[in-house]
Amino acid sequence: MPRIATARMLTRFVCMVLMGFTAVYSWAAQPVKLALIEGLSGPFGNTGAAVVRNLTMAIEEVNARGGVNTAQGKRPLQLLQYDSKSNNEAALSALQAAVEDGASFIVQGNSSATAAALIDAIAKHNQRDPARRVLFLNYAAVDPSLTNDRCSFWHFRFDAHADMRMSALMEVLREDKQVHSVYLIGQDYSFGRAVVAQARQQLQSKRSDIQVVGEDLHPIGKIKDFLPYITKIKASGAQAVITGNWGNDLTLLIKAARDAGYNGKFYTFYGNALGVPAAIGDAGVGRVVAVAEWMPNAPGEQSESFYKRFLKRFPDPTQDYAHLRMHMMIQALASAIDKAGSTNAVAVGKALEHAQISLAGQTGFMRELDHQFQQPLMVAVMQRKGEPGVPFGVEGTDYGFKIIKRLSPEQVSMPTNCEMQRP
Repeated sequence: MPRIATARMLTRFVCMVLMGFTAVYSWAAQPVKLALIEGLSGPFGNTGAAVVRNLTMAIEEVNARGGVNTAQGKRPLQLLQYDSKSNNEAALSALQAAVEDGASFIVQGNSSATAAALIDAIAKHNQRDPARRVLFLNYAAVDPSLTNDRCSFWHFRFDAHADMRMSALMEVLREDKQVHSVYLIGQDYSFGRAVVAQARQQLQSKRSDIQVVGEDLHPIGKIKDFLPYITKIKASGAQAVITGNWGNDLTLLIKAARDAGYNGKFYTFYGNALGVPAAIGDAGVGRVVAVAEWMPNAPGEQSESFYKRFLKRFPDPTQDYAHLRMHMMIQALASAIDKAGSTNAVAVGKALEHAQISLAGQTGFMRELDHQFQQPLMVAVMQRKGEPGVPFGVEGTDYGFKIIKRLSPEQVSMPTNCEMQRP
């Protein structure tokens, strides 16, 4: 009997140890959930799909090295997807669903209006439910107010805001002495209005000789034919158009310009992909200017290596739209979780405030004061693939973008009036 009892006790002990190891392993293997809340269908579904591809690749690269370090061990990142249908109410419902599904981090960007709604909702949620606090990582909502008067500890922006992008474009326009008249056109919501207002302000300070000969704000995502707008632009005599339009609102605007034979230049925020080069073809060579934190023809081996990895992961030419900032955002998050040793929103947030990331030959850092990422910006002009400085075309076309100006973080940095309340 003693031997049997001893054997049974030993068996129970071994089972308990194994169960303990299983529980620890199970917890360690639980993914860290990132909830993407984005317009994945409707008129801007293509921009949402581009986001999914970039975040997927960035997360895969983090997971390939074992995931993130927490007190419970290594854990992989997992991307959950919620279709906001580019609607604020749907986005807020998605936020609630994401929290219920165990998401620790919310990612969104393709609408500043939605971002503003999420910032407010997350602040209220985190105060009401501190056990399930979340952080909001913003990769593309660039209304300047989001890191100024609407700044929040829970919100981090990894894209240059509209005023910073406009400043970079103006550095090129200031040297373009052939342009003496411009037309301003944008989407009628917070971001579009901010772009138009900032264009007027910066033109006054940097190119006061340029005349603004017209201005239009149009409904976002609802215009199917931009010919009436292009007709007005042509009639105004504008030698250039300045626009913050994105997605189909930009592609359709460019197509209408081509069809109507408008020969002016386009100074854009997002004219370097998602159908724009193919839409305008040869007519865009030397005339479509775009600004971004990175472009495929950025010089350097690290940049080329990053782009080739992206093309290998997504070989379909229609999926060719790499956003370096989204990859830097995921790398920054992974580094912050490693430093915090947990997914606790406050701990990770405080680590993110000091994030510095180098990728593809670019280095950026988070500004603690307002949570606005500081990084270089590049301005490029559309040219034919194969010309000097244009080894890569975009989206399988014979057109790429040649870098004509690179500005350091210090050159594009702007002051903030943020008065952040920290937990």
